[in-house]
Amino acid sequence: MEHVSNSVSLVELKKRSLIPQTWEGQVRAIGISEYKEAALSLAQAFATDELAQYLLDADDMVSYDDETKWRLHVDIFNYIVAAHCYRGIVTTIGPDYEGVALWMPPGKEMDDWLTIIRSGMWRLYYQLSAEGRRRYYRELLPVLHNTMVETMGDRSDDCYYLVYLGTKPSGQRRGYGRKLIEQMAAKADAEGRAMYLESSSEKNNAYYKRFGFEAKRDVYLGADSRSPVRLTIMVREPQKLLPNSIPIKLNAGFKMM
Repeated sequence: MEHVSNSVSLVELKKRSLIPQTWEGQVRAIGISEYKEAALSLAQAFATDELAQYLLDADDMVSYDDETKWRLHVDIFNYIVAAHCYRGIVTTIGPDYEGVALWMPPGKEMDDWLTIIRSGMWRLYYQLSAEGRRRYYRELLPVLHNTMVETMGDRSDDCYYLVYLGTKPSGQRRGYGRKLIEQMAAKADAEGRAMYLESSSEKNNAYYKRFGFEAKRDVYLGADSRSPVRLTIMVREPQKLLPNSIPIKLNAGFKMM
């Protein structure tokens, strides 16, 4: 076995990694080749989320064991992330996709048939139970669409929609969520556009307020169930840059398709 050259210390060899150093602190946009990694990260981040559980805890899904529900939970995020890779923007940060954000930019949508087919979203209808399908297609989707239109009016298709923002447990308390929000907020501010989101966590409501989001109203899913799910609608109006401020440079991954 050859000895290590004296010119290279053991500490230097230990520190060397093939993971790009910029991934630790820089937000980057990803494409369809990385959708599964981003989806798994979001699935872990939302494993205890009330809305995610509401979709999979229907009375006619009691025969689904925990492993089956977890696989379906991951599949749902696979489809949603893939759809955003095709029609929206997916940003991530961290060496192992610790933080992930799904954005639908102005003038874009993902409910066209081509995107539904390419993303695999069409499979979900056959994977959910009858009650699960009702909750997703006849309750959740109409509520989200109608509430956004009622809240934003003629700006509903001219704002940045934060569909999902999550940090998996191993990446929390590193400022990843802040960086994901701030980079897109800088873009929205530069364009004079609002940002919109639905929050399913009271704790997250306080977090989003730190970035200028204001709560507008609450809507409920499963009002007749044992555990109704509350969604808080939040909007961030565009903020003017200070006269002497330096605009944040956005990377090339933010090109619109």
